[in-house]
Amino acid sequence: MLETDKVFSGSVPENYDRYMVPLIFEPYAADLAGRAASFSPGAVLETAAGTGVVTRALAPRLPAGTSYVVTDLNQPMLDYAALRQAPDSRIQWRQADALALPFENAAFDLVCCQFGAMFFPDRPAAYREARRVLKSGGRFLLSVWDRIEENVFADDVTNALARIFPNDPPRFLARTPHGYHDKDLIRSELISAGFSHVAIETRAEQSRASQPRIPAVAYCQGTLLRNEITARDPTKLEAATDYAASWIAERHGIGEVAAKIQAHVIVAVV
Repeated sequence: MLETDKVFSGSVPENYDRYMVPLIFEPYAADLAGRAASFSPGAVLETAAGTGVVTRALAPRLPAGTSYVVTDLNQPMLDYAALRQAPDSRIQWRQADALALPFENAAFDLVCCQFGAMFFPDRPAAYREARRVLKSGGRFLLSVWDRIEENVFADDVTNALARIFPNDPPRFLARTPHGYHDKDLIRSELISAGFSHVAIETRAEQSRASQPRIPAVAYCQGTLLRNEITARDPTKLEAATDYAASWIAERHGIGEVAAKIQAHVIVAVV
């Protein structure tokens, strides 16, 4: 993992929640929340919660007696998530590293993590921690993006930026969010971490926006791709965003746009 992959700062949490969440995360959050609730867990841990899109979808579906601990490594993202969440006495917000969870063994019935595993610098360690804090029969529910070619707007933005920076193309999206898509590797890492059964479902959805500029802003200014753009030329963030928007418009039209997104949804059982 590169240094620019590590820290959300500045306006990224707001841009992430305003643009990225409705663009690509909400349909998967609704699906994950439905799956999680169907397990009727009494104690839930969420890791890498980001700005809380899964939290907002899952909390209303959990019984009154359920405890729900929501964590993220990045405090600004967690703070933003807490502000966006309706008051709920069942939820505990806690800054925590998924690779070294500050919880007792066998403390939870369910650990969930939407689109966080790709960012873990040591995924086997994170998986062993999830396994450690789960009770016997507990489930680890997670999702990861499929390869970038199956996620059209992310691929469009990456290709557009390669034209602006031909000598050093920003490859954050292909390298990190879409760099962990090998199902055999995912399964083997979870089994090696101590899970007894791993089921993987590949799920396609549609990413929609009212205009081409929205996915351009979402990816260029609402993700850590922003850091890679400004590291190459701090004056080109807006120009890069504009060019990515024009690239999307050429391929998908100047009005409402839609394109495929695809992810793997995984259930690993202790």
